[in-house]
Amino acid sequence: MNNIFRYPELRKKILFTIGIIIVFRLLAHTPLPGVDIASVRAYLQGNAFFGLFDLFSGGGFQNFSIVTLGLGPYINASIILQLLQVMIPSLEELAKEGDYGREKINMYTKLITVPMTLLQAYGIYFLLNKQHVIGNLLPFDLIILILTLTAGTMLLVWIGDLVTEYGVGNGISLLIFVGIIGRFPQAAYGFLASLTADNAFNGIIFAALALAVVVGVVMVNEGTRNIVIEYGRTGVRNQKVTNFLPLKINQAGVIPIIFAVSVVMIPSILSGPLQTASNATLQHIGLFLATNFSSKSIGYNALYFILVVAFTYFYTSVQFSPDKIADDVKKRGGFIPGIRPGKSTTQYLKGIVNRITLAGAVFLGLIAILPFIVQSFVGIATLTVGGTGLLIVVSVVLETIRQIESLMVQRNYDKFLQ
Repeated sequence: MNNIFRYPELRKKILFTIGIIIVFRLLAHTPLPGVDIASVRAYLQGNAFFGLFDLFSGGGFQNFSIVTLGLGPYINASIILQLLQVMIPSLEELAKEGDYGREKINMYTKLITVPMTLLQAYGIYFLLNKQHVIGNLLPFDLIILILTLTAGTMLLVWIGDLVTEYGVGNGISLLIFVGIIGRFPQAAYGFLASLTADNAFNGIIFAALALAVVVGVVMVNEGTRNIVIEYGRTGVRNQKVTNFLPLKINQAGVIPIIFAVSVVMIPSILSGPLQTASNATLQHIGLFLATNFSSKSIGYNALYFILVVAFTYFYTSVQFSPDKIADDVKKRGGFIPGIRPGKSTTQYLKGIVNRITLAGAVFLGLIAILPFIVQSFVGIATLTVGGTGLLIVVSVVLETIRQIESLMVQRNYDKFLQ
């Protein structure tokens, strides 16, 4: 890793990636005209949902830039396509057709992204307008606003694909990663400025907790349970081949958190328009929702935790099929030592997956409510350990490092063959 710039091909990829990152940061700081940026930022500070939305837009939302929607619509479209692959056999078969299938699925994802972006663009305007953050727009101006936001999202998807093809790492994930770390210097400055002699010890606890969280994220993200599988092989010595089936502790990644926050924030989103309604009953409902579904309330975070655990089990069941794996192992003449092939293997794999998923689900749940835990026990709200962002950062860093190492090994191998 110390000599990555010695290789011309790898150096070009890294420099290209850096150039795309610079373009992305310029886009994220190019605000739309006619919008009070100060009002938008003030509103974001008290809204956890839009704070997470800003996370996936790389800071573009708080600047209300041309990439305000960020990659959120594309991520939602990707999740929809993954779920549809389970329900529609033709899509499932298409996904198995190698590069051709992946290209077609990627094309379908982009096609779904366009209407989702249009819908979310109008939804953002509607919500901010009801909160008096954005004034009423004429129909023509509204159309221009929606089309500009849609074009910004599709532009990010395009440059993300460019990074994936010509740069280093997964382009979409890398753009989200850059947006997260781009906000770190300002947050760190605010945290250090808030430290005094009275809360210095809390600051030390916070730093130790942050380090522990990073270690925990790496361990859970990389942790696997290896299932021994033996294959009989006929030959002179009739030898057996032993392989391993790795089952990740966290197979769902950050997707359950995205699902859960989309559900748990619905009452909070509705509370704003309801409180501004002319009907007194609707105002009381809006006030009730705002009071009891605040991101700082125990009830909200308890519900958030439960939803993350539930969605983790759901998404893992969608992604991992014990029946299919047991059938594949049986067809190839393999077996798990001590377990009969077929239904017994399926039941064994289900039991293993349920146990390790429980650990991964609880971990994701704690990561999701980590800001609430830190603020409650440490008492520092200036810089919280953003669990969701931290999970994304660690995953992207590990993925990028693995790809760089793979490129270096491939280059050395090609040079050796020459």
